[in-house]
Amino acid sequence: MFNFDDANRKSRETMEAMLKSYAEVANGYQSIAAEATDFSRRSFQDMASFMEQLTSVRSVEEAYQLQATYMKSSYDAFVSEATKMSDLCADLAKAACRPYDRKVAPIPSSTAIVAADAA
Repeated sequence: MFNFDDANRKSRETMEAMLKSYAEVANGYQSIAAEATDFSRRSFQDMASFMEQLTSVRSVEEAYQLQATYMKSSYDAFVSEATKMSDLCADLAKAACRPYDRKVAPIPSSTAIVAADAA
């Protein structure tokens, strides 16, 4: 027999899980946007500083050394930022799925055996 109270309770629980998931996703995207903005600001400041230093060099060797140093630090900063962003994206995916983890029951092993026998 269909029980309206149980259906109402399940519907409410599902809606709460969905809203919690949306909140987690919004927070994750805010973190990603803040990190990207911060990295862009730092990169611009580093480039401005590099260009300022480059205008004051006196020799080609000094310019080459300055450019090599800038490129190395720029590459290291990019790799570090890419690692941070991938961690933030992975955390976002985990947080978005977390409210549904307990809602989805694992498939019982007997069902898997029956499905294998049917094939």
